[in-house]
Order: sequence, then structure tokens, then C-alpha cells
Amino acid sequence: MPRRRKYNRRRKRQSFRTIGIAVFAAALLFASLIGVQTVQAVVHDLPKLDQENYLALGQTSKIYAADGSLLAEIYGNENRTVVPLDEIPAYLKDATIAIEDERFYQHGGVDYQAILRALATDISEGRLAEGGSTITQQLVKKVYITDEHSFTRKIVEAILATELERITTKDAILDRYLNTVYYGANAYGAEAAARTYFGKSVTQLDLSECATLAGLPQAPSAFSPKYDLKAATARRNAVLQKMADLGYIRQSEAHYAASIPIDVSNANSTPTADSYFVEYVKQQLIEKYGDKKVLGGGLRVYTTIDPRLQAAGLEAIKNTLNEAGDPAAALVSIDPGNGYIRAMVSSQDFKKSQFNLAVQGLRQPGSCFKPFVLTAAVEEGVDPKKTYYMSKEIDIPLPGGGPPWHVSTWNYHYYGVSNLEDAMIRSDNTVYAQLIMDIGPDKARDAAEKLGIRSYIPSNPSIALGGLDQGVSVLDMSSAYATLAGGGLYNKPIAITKVELPDGTVDYQASPQPKRVISDAVAFTVTQVMAEDIKRGTSSRAKINRPAAGKTGSTENLQDAWFVGYTPDYSTSVWIGYPDKQIPMTDVHGTSVWGSGFPVDIWKSFMLTAEQGLPVRDFPQPKDQIAFKKLTGQYVLFSGGDNPNARGDAYGQSGRTTPDAAAGQNQ
Repeated sequence: MPRRRKYNRRRKRQSFRTIGIAVFAAALLFASLIGVQTVQAVVHDLPKLDQENYLALGQTSKIYAADGSLLAEIYGNENRTVVPLDEIPAYLKDATIAIEDERFYQHGGVDYQAILRALATDISEGRLAEGGSTITQQLVKKVYITDEHSFTRKIVEAILATELERITTKDAILDRYLNTVYYGANAYGAEAAARTYFGKSVTQLDLSECATLAGLPQAPSAFSPKYDLKAATARRNAVLQKMADLGYIRQSEAHYAASIPIDVSNANSTPTADSYFVEYVKQQLIEKYGDKKVLGGGLRVYTTIDPRLQAAGLEAIKNTLNEAGDPAAALVSIDPGNGYIRAMVSSQDFKKSQFNLAVQGLRQPGSCFKPFVLTAAVEEGVDPKKTYYMSKEIDIPLPGGGPPWHVSTWNYHYYGVSNLEDAMIRSDNTVYAQLIMDIGPDKARDAAEKLGIRSYIPSNPSIALGGLDQGVSVLDMSSAYATLAGGGLYNKPIAITKVELPDGTVDYQASPQPKRVISDAVAFTVTQVMAEDIKRGTSSRAKINRPAAGKTGSTENLQDAWFVGYTPDYSTSVWIGYPDKQIPMTDVHGTSVWGSGFPVDIWKSFMLTAEQGLPVRDFPQPKDQIAFKKLTGQYVLFSGGDNPNARGDAYGQSGRTTPDAAAGQNQ
């Protein structure tokens, strides 16, 4: 009796299976009849298989540092780097064919054997599952049609796959597939996948890693070694076994590769530069090439940034401002010889704020603007060592009437008779306020613009003390001081040295164009004064045991603090302040922040690293010795066209004078 019941149950199951097969076959026949009509309807609307569209692949653009190391990759919707088929490991090609399309080199675009095999599996398991798509069909679906699951789409896919096989080669199809397919984690193509999962190029992958990647396209998330190592390992081992079954590798090789743990610890380990510099470069590229070409054009962009100096800048800031609630800081360092930006650092978190303090931040420069006033004066024939003013609290009448300009020193100390060099060393506001009235605000503004300041500068006397309406950027200050370091030759700041297209064609090559904006005699004279500032002035903490020049800057209420200094090798500017609000820095680590404090400390720390290993060089003597002798070999009275004594009377005895006369006034 039990045997009979068992026999009846078996017959019932066979009956259900027979009925299921019959129903499925009938449905298939019906679908085929409908399909004939559908094919006729869609064949007129098939996408055109033009070779240009087929070959146009969006590629990731790459940004490199000056030493050739990769800084960053930038892309739009798809992270992809195209690698020629002959550079892709045979293991990856074989593994992909084994697991995705084992008859790839035998079929004509559609593998009918695979379709029938998939159909038999569907019937035997009593469920309907899509299967049998070839590599060519998958590629067609990716490039020409949508991922929509429909009978019509499958017909279009089959027709296009057959046509594609007719017009191109198998290797070309495999090449395109391996550079197109999605491997998960926003990695499109084998190269991006290799770097995403293993932190190296696809050309460096071993058998185990190739099998891991080959197993991903079917279900990138489910088989991702980043999210499910157990599932990824099982999938890899299945790929390895399939490769052995098909004769691509020996069984012993499959066993050995399967025993190797999948290691994704180096994933995304490519070194990156500070994100603010990368974004700065990216915006310059977009201005030149447009979004589409930058984010999908596969550009190779070579930059001026030095990773060693970039790291030194970040470390200098972090070691100095290392407590919660500390203000932010930015640093830019430029090579005076060519304008190359060697470091661009901001202390902010790029994920939280994309505002680049080094470039976009415009802040009051304080006394860092005084060297520009001095430059204008020296151009007028003024000798800083032999031109004297009274250092005293003063009210200066302004043209056009109105309240006088009240000027005092930062520490309310006054020194009586003072030449311009000593006044710079003490950062004496009262002397430089008188100086700008003598030479005129227009000339001081023009000098700043010639040297490299690109933000708006008003023609007001207050610019002598850094009173600018919208401020200046850290980049501009570094650039302007670099002109002094370069002997009066201005170089436009350069971040990009070369841009290559994907085929290796050089589309852009930087060519520094030094422009003489002031004489080398003027630049050297101003540099001598600023070198004295480091030797014995407010910048004395900036000594680095080699020739250097610089100037501190602090604004009213201590809302901004600066130090900008240079050697023949680097011009480096440092700014400290609160980015969002004008907050006085009166209690940072228990002290007030002046330009002579934390900014100098950051500058010195950075420059000691930057100059390490470089020969000690002095600033070059001016080539035009005759002009320099005329400038410094005699006392030069103000020659601006007005009577200096009359103007001095107008200022209440504040104008330029001789040492003896000044001494008399001081009495």
C-alpha cells in the first residue's frame, strides 16, 4: 500500500510537470507568434550601430602631482579608465568568458544553445528565469538600449547583437565589454574596478583577483568583497572552478587561487592631494574644456603641486592649531622663478565646506600691505634707509574734507624720528600712513596690482594699513611677494603644467611668461627692508638660518592674522582667522593671535621642510647697478610734484623730513 501511494504521488508530480511543460510550450509558441509581429514593428526603430557612438566611452580624468604620483580621479556619473585589451591580464579575459559566456568565440552574437539550456533549467525548476545572454548582448544592452525587462527589448537586443558581431571583431567586443561593464562601487570597467577593490592597476592583478572581478557583473552588490566577503569568496571560487572545467587553468591552479584570502585592505589607497587644490584645478579645467570633457573625457592632468610640501603645510597647521574651537588657517607656497603653486592648504574639512580659504577667502591683510606702499615709494626714488618721518599718533586731513584720518601704532608706542626701514621693522602705522599720503594711494594700489594682487583695491589712504573693502586672497599675497622674490618679474600663478588627451596627445603645455613689472633694483631694495624685518623686527621668529624676507600682518580687533615671507626658492603666505564670521582671536590657546605669533610659527615649520636639502642662496644683486646706486647712493627728497614742506605743514608736521629737522620736531 505505501508503495502504491508513493507511485501515485510520483505520477501526479509527473502529470503536473507535463502540464507545466505543455503550458509553457504553448505560451512560448504564442509569444513567438506575437514576436514575429513585434519584430516587424521594432525593426524599423532599431538604434543605429555607428562605430563612432560605439567607441565613445566616458572616461575618468586623472590629476597628477609634480612628481608623477596620482592625486585624484574626477568623473561624472561613471568612474572609468579605458585600458586596451592587450594590457588586460589573460586571466581576467578567460575568467569573464568562462563565467559569463563560455561559447563567446563560437556564437554569432546570440547563443541559442545557452538559451535552450537556460530554458531547460527553467522548466525543470518550475520557474521562469532570464538567462543565456551573451557578452555581446550585455554590451548592446549597456550601450544602445535600456535595462527594461520586456520581450520587445530582448528581440531588439538579439538583433543588435547579431548585427554588432557582423560589423566588428570578437576582440573588439570583449575590449569594449571589459571597459564598459559595471563592477559595483561606482567602478565602470576593469581598471576602475581593480583600483576600487585592490588599489592597483588591472595590469597587476593575479589569478585570484581576476576571478573575483569576473564574478562581480552578475550581481555587483551581492558579490562585493567590500560588503560580503563570504559571498565574494564563494563566487570567486565558482569562477575559478569554471575556468578549470573549461581548460583555461589547471585544477591545481584553481585550488591554490581559491585558498588565497581576498584582500581589499589597499582599496582606494591611491594618494590624494588636499581636496581644495584638486577642486581648484578642476574648476580651471572646466573653464577651458567644459564639464563633459573634464568629467568624462579621460584627461591626464599634470600639476605643479609637491606632495611633500603639501603634507608639510597640513602638518604645520595641524601642529599649531590643534585644539577644539581653534580658528582656521590657509597656506599657499609659490616658486618665484615660474609661478608654480607648490602647496595649497586649507585646514577646513572639504566634506563639510567646499569653500577654498586659500583662493576664495578674501580677508584684510593688515600690515602685510605695507611692502606694496614701500614698493611704490622706492619706484619714486625713495631710499628707505635715508627717508624719515615722525613716529607719533596723528590725525591726517583727507582730501575733500570730512573727519581726519586718525592713526596710531598697534602697541601705542612711538619712536620719534624714524626712517622707512625701521618703521617697517616695527610695523609703524603712523609712518606708513604719512608715506601713502606723500606718494598717493593710486600709486600704492598700482604697485600692489603690478606685483600680483588681483582682487579689487580701493584708492584710499587706508590701504597702507591693509584697509581693503573686500580683502585679498592667500594665493594673491603669495604671488605678489613672489614677484619681489623674483627680482621684480611677475609670473602668473600656475597649477597645471600639462594636459594630455586619452590618446596621449598633449593638448596644453604650461609656458611661464615672466613679466618685468618693477626694476630689479626696486625689488632688491624692498627685499632688503623685509629681510631686516626677519632679522630684528616683528617677524624675528621666522628665522630659518638662510636669507629670507617677510612681513607680519594683523587687523583691527585681531580678526585676521598673516605672515607672508619668501626666500629665493619659495614665497609662502599664511592666514589665520575664523572663516564664517569676523571673530576677534583674543583667546586662542590662552593668548591673542598676532601675525608675529601662530602665522609665523606655521610659516617657519613649513619653510624648514620646504628648504631642506636646497643650497643656501642669497637674493641676487640687481643687474642694473647704476639704477640701484642712484636709488640708494644718495638722499632723495620727495619728488612727487608738490612741496613736501607745504604738505608736511598740512599734515601738522607729519610729512617727510631730514633727520635733523625731524629731531627738531621731536623736541
